[in-house]
Amino acid sequence: GAGICQIVITTPMELLKIQLQLASQMPGNKMTAVSIARKLFQEKGLKGLYKGTVCTALRDVTFSCVYFPMVSKGIQHFHQPDDDNLTKFFKTLFVACVAGAGAAGIVTPFDVVKTRIQTVIPGIQTSSYSGIPDAFKKIIANEGFGALYKGVIPRMSVIAPLFAIAQSVYFIGVAQYLFNVPNIY
Repeated sequence: GAGICQIVITTPMELLKIQLQLASQMPGNKMTAVSIARKLFQEKGLKGLYKGTVCTALRDVTFSCVYFPMVSKGIQHFHQPDDDNLTKFFKTLFVACVAGAGAAGIVTPFDVVKTRIQTVIPGIQTSSYSGIPDAFKKIIANEGFGALYKGVIPRMSVIAPLFAIAQSVYFIGVAQYLFNVPNIY
């Protein structure tokens, strides 16, 4: 449910972000997110704005399949019955940070492939990949296996605190307060 909604909303935004970053490198560029979206829509229809959706789903579903069990097991392992709430909070922050970094590192190849597939400037550059398997094969053949992990450290450095903060905010009772959910800690 929520994951599908997130992918439906973020895929076009990520695609436009990539296009704007590429377009900004071209001299005399006057492209905006709206002009790029309009051009993609005119040339490819709604499908053009959702290029890379399957790879986005693979990245995000895999991330969740790694992150949430790691957090759950980490909390079970590190939380002790006699821990006070502040100790539990910091243990949760630590566990979620490690889990976020680990999950981000594991899914980086999907993120690299997604970005490569989405690297298209309408009317100027088209993707050289016919799909996800083709992108993996060409990236490895042309650049080596390590190319699938380009940007892994910055990605982990962004995702780790992001998810640590989100998990810790949840811990302090936001879900309990808003949704009357029992405290699991």
